[in-house]
Amino acid sequence: MTTSTIAPGSDDRGDPLSVTRAAVVTLDGRKWVTGWSPQAEQLLGYHAKDMLGQPIRALSVQAEGADEDWLGPRRDGAAPVHTVLRHRSGRFLRAVTSLYQLPAGVAGTAFLLLLADAREHAEWQLGQAMLQGLAAESPVALTIYGPDLRVAWANAAARSELPGEFTQYLGRSESELYPGSRVLSPGHPSSVTQLMREVLVTGRTVVDLRYQGRTLADPDREHVWSLAYYRLQDAAGQTLGVCEESVDVTDLYRAQNRLALLNEAAALIGSTLDLDRTVEEFAEVLVPEVADFVAVDLLGAVLDGREPDVRSVGRTGDVRRAAHRSVREDLPEVVVPAGCTVGYPEGSPQWQCLSTGYPVLNAALALSSPWLVGDAERSSRMRELGIHSHMVVPLRARGVTMGAATLMRWRNPESFLPDDLLLVEELAARAAVCIDNARRFTREHHSALMLQRSLLPHDMPAHTAVEAAYRYLPADTEAGVGGDWCDVLPLACARVGLVVGDVIGHGLRAAATMGRLRTAVHTLADLDLPPDELLAHLDDLVQRLAEEAETAHPFAAEGVVGATCLYGVYDSVTRRATFASAGHPPPALAHRNKPVEFCDVPPGPPLGVGGMPFESVEVDIPDDCVLALYTDGLIMASERDADIGLARLCFALAHPERPLEEITGTMERILLPDHPADDVAFLVARPRPLPADRVASWKLAFEPEAAGYARSLVGERLAQWRLEDLSFSAELIVSELVTNAIRHARGPISLDLIRTENRLICAVSDSSSTSPHMRRARLGEEGGRGLFLVAQFAARWGTRHTANGKIIWAEMPAPAAEALL
Repeated sequence: MTTSTIAPGSDDRGDPLSVTRAAVVTLDGRKWVTGWSPQAEQLLGYHAKDMLGQPIRALSVQAEGADEDWLGPRRDGAAPVHTVLRHRSGRFLRAVTSLYQLPAGVAGTAFLLLLADAREHAEWQLGQAMLQGLAAESPVALTIYGPDLRVAWANAAARSELPGEFTQYLGRSESELYPGSRVLSPGHPSSVTQLMREVLVTGRTVVDLRYQGRTLADPDREHVWSLAYYRLQDAAGQTLGVCEESVDVTDLYRAQNRLALLNEAAALIGSTLDLDRTVEEFAEVLVPEVADFVAVDLLGAVLDGREPDVRSVGRTGDVRRAAHRSVREDLPEVVVPAGCTVGYPEGSPQWQCLSTGYPVLNAALALSSPWLVGDAERSSRMRELGIHSHMVVPLRARGVTMGAATLMRWRNPESFLPDDLLLVEELAARAAVCIDNARRFTREHHSALMLQRSLLPHDMPAHTAVEAAYRYLPADTEAGVGGDWCDVLPLACARVGLVVGDVIGHGLRAAATMGRLRTAVHTLADLDLPPDELLAHLDDLVQRLAEEAETAHPFAAEGVVGATCLYGVYDSVTRRATFASAGHPPPALAHRNKPVEFCDVPPGPPLGVGGMPFESVEVDIPDDCVLALYTDGLIMASERDADIGLARLCFALAHPERPLEEITGTMERILLPDHPADDVAFLVARPRPLPADRVASWKLAFEPEAAGYARSLVGERLAQWRLEDLSFSAELIVSELVTNAIRHARGPISLDLIRTENRLICAVSDSSSTSPHMRRARLGEEGGRGLFLVAQFAARWGTRHTANGKIIWAEMPAPAAEALL
């Protein structure tokens, strides 16, 4: 018989049992071989001359899986029969057969037997099943575009995206099937048609191309597909078109976007501890990625930094608009301006959310809802914009509802889904913790600032002896507190105390220690102690504080208490200053006509060391100079080099005739970086020496008549100063002080009368160190009323010890001083 020969290895993709490929054998009525094709010879190894005239059953082998009746008659369309045949080499060959009875002819009954390798046939069947599955059952949409890039074929999954009969879409382009769609993957052409043309020409395979658009079957919903493209060719290599594999990954894409949004929110929300900025960051994350508009409302207590009480929401309605954001810059959705109280009616989603702490989702917002019917302005805005979906999510942290976020959609046609609610709840939970942290920080920051303001001077007091300005810059800029301080303390007899100190450490602990030391300095300065004695008492206090801290915190840094301090007293009458230092940098004296000099003050040990005395030195303070006291944070801020810092300080203090605020600003700008590593405090003071004609001094005889003589001297001088109205009080005070010195002290005695801008000071000195004490005289006693009278007529009085005795002084208010002739 004549058969077609199929070359081994040829790309024939037909059925192995087709006559173009199968081993063909013809049989007579007895099932003896009458024809043997080359394919049969190739399959079984027998030559035609060996098999012609032989029974075909002789090749059969009784083995497992073999059909004994494989040569029996078969109906049309019956499945092939599996059998086992013996190869010429002796091995067994599993084969599939199909036996067909030929029409009766001259030679009688004849049969056509088709043989094929069972393995090859099984592979072909799997391939056919796979093709059938891809065409009818596969969820992957397959579309074949011809060489003209127009639709030639599509499987069932692809046809499901196209409504109606598929035949109407044959010959259409991709842009006609998916109008308005776009490629999301970077690095690819923006048009899928252009991409397919490249695949058609180059044969390059494209995989996982993200594509977004709408289908004709579902035009109201955005879909995202993962596409793959490859070229189709026939067995001869001729290009047939491009195959598109498409998988709808909309849910995966949205899940990935949600995860990316959560990651972005984790990095963005709470980047600072500023409450307003944190709320703005939360709104930025939501718009436009999730909603077209968001309004964030917080309880008034949260915005004020107080502890929120959710029970008060329904009663007081103290809910304020913290932030809002829209896809439009003009914010057409806004009804309540930022910062104003939000009045949500009872029963509204916001009221329910704040009251219960649970979210409210209105996927399809009904403008006929009762809460909107009663709110004409809101319902009118929603109707104008076409707001169709609405969601309210609580902001809860640590079990307390602090506010609510309202989200709306009007530009985005899709409604909010439960997945969107879960996403916003996760974002709201993160934002709520950040908002609560910002609230707590705000409260603690305000508390720290309140503490610091109560511990530091608000403004340098105006004083006759000096004009002063200062700067305080804590290293802990977030808390705003530290351990450095400076002060100007008014003292008796037209003198002033200048102090600057530096406590070890930073923050609230250092600030609290600084407050205790500053209070102690004020108290000791009121006793008019010399600078070295004041530091000695302060040193004792620091040692006691350190012992208390060590007892309370034996193994922690809290037990370390120490400080440095510089204290000086400037006398505007003598134009001299006395300084003592406890491990502190020396003061700087800026002159007009010569370089800045640093006073030679013995440094002394830091406060808290104990066991070593402090030493005072007197320094002449020339007119028209500026005195600068500072902590080491000022000079060490310059590249951590004290020499460089001192040089820059000298430069900043040049030209002391400038206003003090300008000098302090120059010091801050030249010596300090934006964020100093250590607390910094510095004080600049311009001395105001008293003119000689405002001071009167007399030596008095140590005898009772000296009191009368002193009264007359005071009366004459007050007349020269045009203060006759004070004569009675001043003469009485001077008389009592002189009499007291003659009776209870030792000579010599002297009287000083000092006229400042708004004070008249009377001072009597003697050689006794015994301090007088005011007491109430009993009935019948002639004495004991002197100091009592002094206290009644003087604004204040006191005793100041000197190296040779003491001075008892009294001050009285006086009219503003005028130029004296």
